[in-house]
Amino acid sequence: MATVRAKFLCRSVEQTTAQPVDVNDYSSGKPEPTGTQTWPRTFRFHAVYDTTIPEDQRYARATPCGAIEIQVDNPSVAFEPGRQYYLDFTPVD
Repeated sequence: MATVRAKFLCRSVEQTTAQPVDVNDYSSGKPEPTGTQTWPRTFRFHAVYDTTIPEDQRYARATPCGAIEIQVDNPSVAFEPGRQYYLDFTPVD
């Protein structure tokens, strides 16, 4: 299977906890406290396709139709509602 590229629109972001949670470092294979806290967020996306955009016309058959919901607690990751993002599906060996 080849890589499939889709274009998704971030529809919303929602804070998912009433208070911040601890950020852990998992590089050692187990959670190690970092002393940092963050507010977990849920991002909701839906696939977009515009028949007037040549780029969209080129990969329309490979663009999935649907929605994606992800929860992120990494404070450096942020998606902006109303902005479009590429999502590449690549098989893992």
